[in-house]
Amino acid sequence: MVDTAAIIGGGIGGLATAIALRRSGWRVTVYERDAEIPATGTALGMWPAALRALDTLGVGDDVRKLGRRQSVGEFRRPDGTRIATIDTARLERRSGDPVYLLSRPALLTVLHRAMGETALRFGTPQVRQLTRLREEFDLVVAADGVFSQARTELLGERYRARYSGGTAWRGYVENMPTDSFVETWGAGAKFGVTPQEGGRTNWYAAAAAPEGSFTPGSELATLRRRFGSWAAPVRAVLDAISESEVLRHDVYVTPWLPTFTRDNVALIGDAAHAMTPDLGRGGCEALIDAVTLAACLRDAPAVRDGLRAYDRQRRRPTQRLARISNVAARMNRMRRALWIRDGLLRASMLTGPPD
Repeated sequence: MVDTAAIIGGGIGGLATAIALRRSGWRVTVYERDAEIPATGTALGMWPAALRALDTLGVGDDVRKLGRRQSVGEFRRPDGTRIATIDTARLERRSGDPVYLLSRPALLTVLHRAMGETALRFGTPQVRQLTRLREEFDLVVAADGVFSQARTELLGERYRARYSGGTAWRGYVENMPTDSFVETWGAGAKFGVTPQEGGRTNWYAAAAAPEGSFTPGSELATLRRRFGSWAAPVRAVLDAISESEVLRHDVYVTPWLPTFTRDNVALIGDAAHAMTPDLGRGGCEALIDAVTLAACLRDAPAVRDGLRAYDRQRRRPTQRLARISNVAARMNRMRRALWIRDGLLRASMLTGPPD
């Protein structure tokens, strides 16, 4: 008899898990609350480990062809002086791949095309009856994001998402191609620029802020007040965007979970380990979760044995990355003794970035 799986959430982790399980012979149904794949979204960095996961799914070369290769990486001060350089060549020598950047919609489209005959049910309201799914399917994968209802139902209210203390803006600029990652660190805030497919420049900004302190209709003015005096490429981006192109959201994180699995349910991606975006690894780790989960299930005598193996392999590494990302976020929010912060940032670059 064919094993069956229900996946709650049709984002990066959910689609990747569907592909991985289907390649192992599972019959998979994906429940996604949105009506279709999103048409807009900013760039994600696909690090070498994520590219290897995509290779396992059979779409690694598609992502390499579609994405923009990052060849230069720098951290700067608001006056344009350099704090540190990312040794991208060292990363490529060590891992065999650089970082590729492409938008979330582009990656989702690649994954969607690779799903084959997997049932993807768009426009499905958030699945609340986890008990029913657990009875109906051999496996349930909760890939429903940082505000995961499945996680709360499985582990309790104490594991709801928590505000990180930071807010973020993001967007992209058409017809401004770049091959460089440049992140500018000021007092308590940062502004980043990266490549994106299609000749676009992806941008993002982050700062400490009270939860929910949005300025609807005036976010661009807020950005220009905070970052408008900063050197290139920040000023050029702020001059090129309009209010309607600015997205803002507060950043939430997943509390430390005692387990990523229970009975026949597995948590993956942000449902399991949402972290601040300071390492740019959220989407990457969801992809690695997906292929690891499928491999553990393939090699195990029973579903619960495979889930225990998945928990052993993925919980500590992702929680370690979340801890490092949180440290980076706290460094970025420093307002005093910035020379110490800059020194720590330089020191963190000596071993080269993780793959």
